[in-house]
Amino acid sequence: MRKQRAKKRPLAPDPRYGDQLVTRFVNMLMYDGKKSKSFKVFYDAMDIIEEKTGDSGHAVWKKALNNVMPGVEVRSKRVGGATFQIPTEIRPDRRISVGMKWIIMFARKRNGKSMAIKMAAELMAAAKGEGAAIKRRDDTHRMAEANKAFAHFRA
Repeated sequence: MRKQRAKKRPLAPDPRYGDQLVTRFVNMLMYDGKKSKSFKVFYDAMDIIEEKTGDSGHAVWKKALNNVMPGVEVRSKRVGGATFQIPTEIRPDRRISVGMKWIIMFARKRNGKSMAIKMAAELMAAAKGEGAAIKRRDDTHRMAEANKAFAHFRA
């Protein structure tokens, strides 16, 4: 075990928007350490969004991320031989991570030619409050609501 918690490393802001969250998103999108490819996919997706909607791609991405981020989740806890799903608030850092992971996961599962097209489609859907990532958030919230009777087991 560690003696201390690992320090948070500062992320460099991305070249186009100067946003650290974009860099974090691109790092999650990355395969095999190919960051330049990852940035290309992201920026191409932003260009597709701007072309289709007329809005800023960065603004649509931020809106989509805010729509997808969950507020509560269920955690399993064993109490006296039974396992309960206990609803818990998600800390802000984890909310962002989970939202990003869901957007990327469902963009990869979509049908489409390139990853940039699939990413753009998922982001536009999420910004409108539609799409698979939004459905996942709603399912998570519904499950937490269904299990709120067990909230008193929270540690």
